[in-house]
Amino acid sequence: MSRPRTLVSPLLSGVFCQCDPPHFAHEAHQSRAAALAADPCGGALCGGPEHERRLQILFQELDVNRDGAICINDLAVGLKRLGVHRTELELRKIVKAGDKDQDGQLDFEEFVHYLRDHEKKLRLVFRSLDKKNDGRIDAQEIMQSLRDLGTNISEQQAEKILKSMDKNGTMTIDWNEWRDYHLLHPAENIPEIILYWKHSTIFDVGENLIVPDEFTVEEIQTGMWWRHLVAGGGAGAVSRTCTAPLDRLKVLMQVHASRSNNMSIVGGFTHMLREGGWRSLWRGNGINVIKIGPESAIKFMAYEQIKRFIGSDQETLGIHERLVAGSLAGVIAQSSIYPMEVLKTRMALRKTGQYQGMLDCGKKILLKEGVSAFYKGYVPNMLGIIPYAGIDLAVYETLKNAWLQRYATSSADPGVFVLLACGTISSTCGQLASYPLALVRTRMQAQASVEGAPQSSMSNLFKHIIKTEGAFGLYRGLAPNFMKVIPAVSISYVVYENLKLTLGVTSR
Repeated sequence: MSRPRTLVSPLLSGVFCQCDPPHFAHEAHQSRAAALAADPCGGALCGGPEHERRLQILFQELDVNRDGAICINDLAVGLKRLGVHRTELELRKIVKAGDKDQDGQLDFEEFVHYLRDHEKKLRLVFRSLDKKNDGRIDAQEIMQSLRDLGTNISEQQAEKILKSMDKNGTMTIDWNEWRDYHLLHPAENIPEIILYWKHSTIFDVGENLIVPDEFTVEEIQTGMWWRHLVAGGGAGAVSRTCTAPLDRLKVLMQVHASRSNNMSIVGGFTHMLREGGWRSLWRGNGINVIKIGPESAIKFMAYEQIKRFIGSDQETLGIHERLVAGSLAGVIAQSSIYPMEVLKTRMALRKTGQYQGMLDCGKKILLKEGVSAFYKGYVPNMLGIIPYAGIDLAVYETLKNAWLQRYATSSADPGVFVLLACGTISSTCGQLASYPLALVRTRMQAQASVEGAPQSSMSNLFKHIIKTEGAFGLYRGLAPNFMKVIPAVSISYVVYENLKLTLGVTSR
């Protein structure tokens, strides 16, 4: 069922600037366009006494209980009187976005700041959709904009989006129609599809090989990007710590399990507890958490540089460009921190009393095996990035498009459950495709720590596993690896959302 058209009250639409955003030749009038973008009418109406009076009247109309602040209930009742209907979730988003002092309501200053900030964001989205730069959006422009982001919709769906905003029946949307439709609404249709369906870095399942998240120019300029990275890093640290026993069990099964030593999940946990007590379940977790910071930072910086090298003038890359840039950034980041990967494996496999800590482990490896030991398994690790990132991204885009085609009738918001499900499924498929390479990498990293183990190359190790254990041998430890995916993603999401609030990260 399509969303009913919203009839915007003159009182509401009158609070915003009634001027169409200017469209100039990009090169010749860039500075003038930038100046007018902030104030299209040149100050004749916007920001003047008349504008201030309209804002005061609207605020008083929405302040139902006349206490000098607008709460969620005030907003619901006030907007309903003006013919604008919003869900409770949408109203909460509006109040949350403008509530600077976090008292659960908007005073006049917060209300005005929210409206002006919201209009700026709407104008940016409008311009990004207006490919012809003629001040109007048609169905083809909507389809093209979403296609650039890896989202395919039919012409009928694009026309459906247009009809919901088109007041005069021209099947195009001008700036005033666009702004009025989105008035006092957190996000809708095109902005929602762009923002909700970003494949976020919060899906931390212990293998940081996904394509990096996209940040807007505004997020980079305001420094919001590092808050996102810190929130993601903190979420990954908590998630990895909570699922560390399963991760260590996976490593033990990858290295020690065979046809003659068929280690089960229960047997593996029993062995760890008998050998080192309950604290041994977290061996290797310290270095696994520490490497999140440098790896995420290096990957982000490399990704941004590769985007510039590719020469794309788009703020958001297309699906194929993202895969190339993300895979290359992953190679650079993994190359930089790879010795930490080797340390993590050795620490997870160590016996009680073997090492006094991470530094002692690194020192003994260096003295006994040399610098080359810190790069054992490097080749299969790098080769595993491409199938992991490629399949993860492809499956996520497929699931996203399938959901949009089938269920996005009135809103493009898939909800938390659908987003987490899509992220979990795509990440699991990526892991499944690259798992044999991950297993060979781990065995090569562990070779010197296992008494009597042959020092094999990647190809010889593959042949040896197939010959002695069959194809199943390439998937040892897969069960505990998959067991940790759902709890890891769930914990990551909860911690990420809470850290975003703590760090003052604005919702995308």
